Amino acid sequence: MSSPDVELAAEQEHLDLARQELARMREAAEALDASRASDAVSGEVLSRVLARRIVSLRDDPRTTLFFGRIDTVASREHPAGETFHIGRRHVSDGAGEPVVVDWRAPISGAFYRASVADPMGVVRRRRFGVEHGRLTAFEDEQLAAGTGAGHSALLAAEIERPRTGPMRDIVSTIQPEQDEIVRSDVGTTICVQGAPGTGKTAVGLHRAAWLLYSFRERLDRAGVLVIGPNRAFLDHIGAVLPSLGEVRVGHATIESLVGHRARLRAEDSPAAATLKGDARLATVLRRAVWSSVRRATEPLVVPRGVRKWRVPAYEVQDVLDELVARDVRYEAARALLPQRLAHHVLLAMEASGDAPDDRVQDSVATSGAVRAYVASVWPALDAAAVLHRLWSDPVALATAAGDDLTAAEQAVLGWPRPPRSKGASRWSRADLVLLDELADLLSRTPSLGHVILDEAQDLSPMQLRAVGRRCSTGSATILGDLAQGTTPWATSSWSEAMAHLGKPAYELVELERGFRVPGRVLDFAARLLPHMSEGLTPPTSVRDNPGVLTLVRVDGSSVGEHLARLLTDRDGEPGSTGVIAADLELDRLGEALQEWGVPHGRLDVDHGDDADHPVQLVPATVAKGLEFDRVVVVEPAAIAAAEPDERTGLRRLYVILTRAVSELTVLHADPLPGPLR
Repeated sequence: MSSPDVELAAEQEHLDLARQELARMREAAEALDASRASDAVSGEVLSRVLARRIVSLRDDPRTTLFFGRIDTVASREHPAGETFHIGRRHVSDGAGEPVVVDWRAPISGAFYRASVADPMGVVRRRRFGVEHGRLTAFEDEQLAAGTGAGHSALLAAEIERPRTGPMRDIVSTIQPEQDEIVRSDVGTTICVQGAPGTGKTAVGLHRAAWLLYSFRERLDRAGVLVIGPNRAFLDHIGAVLPSLGEVRVGHATIESLVGHRARLRAEDSPAAATLKGDARLATVLRRAVWSSVRRATEPLVVPRGVRKWRVPAYEVQDVLDELVARDVRYEAARALLPQRLAHHVLLAMEASGDAPDDRVQDSVATSGAVRAYVASVWPALDAAAVLHRLWSDPVALATAAGDDLTAAEQAVLGWPRPPRSKGASRWSRADLVLLDELADLLSRTPSLGHVILDEAQDLSPMQLRAVGRRCSTGSATILGDLAQGTTPWATSSWSEAMAHLGKPAYELVELERGFRVPGRVLDFAARLLPHMSEGLTPPTSVRDNPGVLTLVRVDGSSVGEHLARLLTDRDGEPGSTGVIAADLELDRLGEALQEWGVPHGRLDVDHGDDADHPVQLVPATVAKGLEFDRVVVVEPAAIAAAEPDERTGLRRLYVILTRAVSELTVLHADPLPGPLR
């Protein structure tokens, strides 16, 4: 065999060894007995830990345990240098020596960032080609010798490899600028502005995996949460973190994050939804809550034995003013009030010659007289009751609005026919966010250790505040693209969005190199940018393969038939196909595909496709964040026209045109929107 063949065989032997050692590690974990713990609670905790450990030690025969290798320079301790195989997880031999090094380990950073200009102590970097779990090829870069490859065929092949089903990890293809974001300190909040195909979503997920590896104890306790735009998106990305050995990360949409507050039963008009998402509503709600604290107009009278003890109204008012000024949550301050009032009663007792102790103060604080007085000046509130009153009572809304909302805006918010009770209220999506804001005004929302928020540009100020509450004492990774904002309230400034999030001190990083979307597709979509907003920088594809762009004009009555024929002709080609159309057109297209016998799945806002069909029907409003090897966009003009205004329509279209990894076909009977002609 030639020298490369010998080396490849040696690397395959190392892979086989790694698999044997991983199996040994798994068997050792399975042999541990959680029932031997000192008590039942400890046993239950240990059982869960062992279960997670065993899951993380599973071997996937479809892939390899390592994808790269670095050889380091010689040192006094290691005259011949050291060799590290870099993989998705750590594997050690029976003596504890590493066989595979976790990609998140500090030494692995050199695999991603080393260059000829800065070798970082690396003599050689090796990448491997993989097929069906076996090594098929390798490429070497001799960094110390100054012969780093400017182009990696194996890297390009992995990026462009066809896929079906959920999103895969990019751990073997992380680029230096991506790795810098991934390994940012846990205390740093980062905002990633990324054009289509720059890998910002994958970067965010890999950052979560790196943080959990590097700050395990801290984040296991505090928690990590990924927030995406819809359930189909979460299903799409759901396999990434488990593939990296992380199964303890929560996933949520904005709706599920706040949806436990009440049932969703109504839809707002775009004008009402935009107004309810305005940051001014935070001030209105705060005023509505704290205006519930009434002035003390009567003294507190506490009967005790044969005597009655009085606290003058002005003293009570001083206590109320002091608690309001403390800037704590409404219920926390309310819980302090009985003890504060009881303290003033004790002062009166002491002034009369008594010598009460703490037990007397506790008895006074829990007495019926104090409880009744507290209820009269500081009533208990719940979020639904407060919002029900605001939307039902124009006077209450006007009082809470102050000078922050005009009379016309108040009229938009108010219910024309108010329900009789909070339980009968028909809450909208925007209302659920306001209920969440109110709940936080009453009792503080617990903070997580880290939050990853994707498609952040689409969130309203009030939605951003809801996310910010979940990381008020932690950090965040914010992902988005200002050019892809497709809501009427989409932000036009990251500094403004981060302020609403409660993270004004953040690092802004821009990813401009597109690895996933080919050049022809990006150039076609970029024709829309000047018509969407000023100052948007066109993305740049760094792919050697320019991709395929096909524009097909058909007769209006044959769109479904032409789509079915096109998909039938490509049946059997590897990879995934997404058919994206205006939401109202999807049923008609689905019927056409069924009639022609084309197997397909359908994604929706609240679910993915459990069967992972190679062909997926995708509503235009659900496509954001998804990607397919091939995309067929049906009637772009109808997609744009379905949005409330031209700018939002063009932005929606821009998002949809940039979902293709290899090939984009535009199928239309109506003329294309002007900028695309």
